Amino acid sequence: MGPGNRSVTGLSPPSRHLSPGKIDNAFGPRLGEPQRARTSGRFRPTTLPTYPRFRHGRAVSSSSGITAVIFDMDGVLTDSEPLINAAAVAMFREKGHQVQADDFIPFVGTGEDRYLGGVAEKHGIQLDLPEAKRRTYEIYLGLVPEKLRAFPGAVEFVQTCRKTGLRVAVASSADRIKIEANLEKIGLPASGWDAVISGEEVVLKKPAPDIFLAAAQKLGVLPTRCVVIEDAVNGVAAARAAGMRCVAVAQTFPAALLQDAHLVRSKIQDVSLKDITSSRRLRPRL
Repeated sequence: MGPGNRSVTGLSPPSRHLSPGKIDNAFGPRLGEPQRARTSGRFRPTTLPTYPRFRHGRAVSSSSGITAVIFDMDGVLTDSEPLINAAAVAMFREKGHQVQADDFIPFVGTGEDRYLGGVAEKHGIQLDLPEAKRRTYEIYLGLVPEKLRAFPGAVEFVQTCRKTGLRVAVASSADRIKIEANLEKIGLPASGWDAVISGEEVVLKKPAPDIFLAAAQKLGVLPTRCVVIEDAVNGVAAARAAGMRCVAVAQTFPAALLQDAHLVRSKIQDVSLKDITSSRRLRPRL
């Protein structure tokens, strides 16, 4: 984590790399996708989806290649995991409950409802989830101006993708209020993206593929023409289930836990345009 994030609200955030055994194994025409319905404005399958596993090395783009890059936000663009962790611990403490930073590890990447709710379930805490999330975001947003940082190279890589003609989207399990605050702080405001999809817009969260399929749909691009940049095990699973090429960055989880991605890099600063457009599985360069 960056030096500015080391003692947020006096709490000790979880380690940068999350350990094995703590992972939760929990707009235009719709191109090439099964019929889906919107309920309460959210993207939801009309039938229960299946999540296929794709063999490593299988090309996911046609001869015309990748045309869009979909970025996760927390842990990929912004070094925000320590901040939301500190805010969540502080929220529970205000309510008289002592929870640990590492309690949240299994729920990284699944959205704040599950992030907070999963820890409440673990400790047998009765939680008013909407109020708990509201207060957690209130604490978090107070930390953003001074503490939030973009990962080195993240802003420049997004700009490079745009300059080369690739469409760019953010697909984050977070709520819109958090997405907009983060993107504004790092100088990549939501208005500058071709699409921004929040966790509020889909029923099934990662590791389900819905958020990435919704992003492809909003971009007007086939899923097989998209590549996803992810940092979390749940996110990699979601990208693969969507039939998309996935490049993982080991900024939150160790590389050993991200091997289901087509390619693993140690950090986003190491990701190149060749990594995005190549259809073959490359040996990780860490």
